[in-house]
Amino acid sequence: MSGAEAFRALHRGRTPDDPLVLPGPWDAASARVFADAGFPALATPSAGVAASLGYEDGATPADEMFAAVGRITRAVDVPVSADVEAGYGLAPKELVERLLEAGAVGCNLEDSDGGVLKDPHAHAGFLAEVRAAAGDRLFVNARVDTFVHGDGDPERAIERAALYVAAGADCVYPILAPPAVLPLLRAGIQGPLNALARLDGDGPSPAALGGLGATRITFGPGLQRRAAAALREIAGGLAP
Repeated sequence: MSGAEAFRALHRGRTPDDPLVLPGPWDAASARVFADAGFPALATPSAGVAASLGYEDGATPADEMFAAVGRITRAVDVPVSADVEAGYGLAPKELVERLLEAGAVGCNLEDSDGGVLKDPHAHAGFLAEVRAAAGDRLFVNARVDTFVHGDGDPERAIERAALYVAAGADCVYPILAPPAVLPLLRAGIQGPLNALARLDGDGPSPAALGGLGATRITFGPGLQRRAAAALREIAGGLAP
């Protein structure tokens, strides 16, 4: 079984109380920590990787992002999906080639760029080209940004999701969707549903998000930020 197929299989047959939890490593060391903890797969956060490289979110050069993903995949034996933002303007075939060269088994692709939602039909066309170039070698997670850069209407998110699933997306990720609307999204979206877990104590646990309809749970840059906060506290204790 290929890495992508093994990763795809992890999304199948999930029960509401057992969503797939995918920690987000930002470098090789954090990836090893999560793999050693027993997580079956990982999903890099673009913002967390950006912070580790000294960039603002969205400002990481493509070459540096793919290099960082490559370091992470080489460090662990579990499947790794890579957040590659909006694709860095790369043609679908090149994007797929670079993901595979970096060792990724999947990717996260946003339907906004520069804070502006893309035309959903045009984005669906792009996803279809990515799927055609990748075949079954990549698990495509289509991020839906209506709750970030749109009007937050769940019906608009469902409409976009339907286009992306029809284009070949394996999973849909309505990022920052309020937990209360997850059951509505679950009812209207075919296939796996990705939800974002918050680590500030102000949101449901991963298991609770699973109960609301999420198939898999990711954390965005939350884990990297928690680690940075812990390091700042340690550093403060070392100060003269």
